[in-house]
Amino acid sequence: MTNRGMVAAGAALVGGVPVAAWGLMGQQNHDGLPASELDYAFQPWDIGDGVAAVAGGLALVLAAAGAAVLARGTLRGAMDRRWWGVLGPLVVLGLMAGVGWRILTAGGIGANIGAGLLIIFGTPVAAGLLLWALAWAFWLVTQRHGHEGGDMGGIASRGV
Repeated sequence: MTNRGMVAAGAALVGGVPVAAWGLMGQQNHDGLPASELDYAFQPWDIGDGVAAVAGGLALVLAAAGAAVLARGTLRGAMDRRWWGVLGPLVVLGLMAGVGWRILTAGGIGANIGAGLLIIFGTPVAAGLLLWALAWAFWLVTQRHGHEGGDMGGIASRGV
């Protein structure tokens, strides 16, 4: 498979996970009261539960297909297995984003404690995952592959 195919499969995996989590989780409103009487930290999107479930199911199939292509490419040597160090944190970040959006938009009576806890504790975890993925991707892109010469600390010098 070409590099573009691997990139497309990675995009399908990373992009499909948050939509799948969001769509399949469903709206998390407090039972017993109509939505108009509930308090929201953030207003949920005006998308029906059926449409969200279908979008989540399609995104799950897309993410699973992307993961299968990437796993096959890794086993066949078409993709360097070290790229899973980038994809893994991005998948976890996407899962956190999909579930987190449902927590932030959950309707309740009074304060949404889950939203506050998510913002306080989830934001640093999400930032750490994103920084890890970016740093690991930068290191993989800039490192030397089979070149002679001295080690520049993992960053390819290209001119030295």
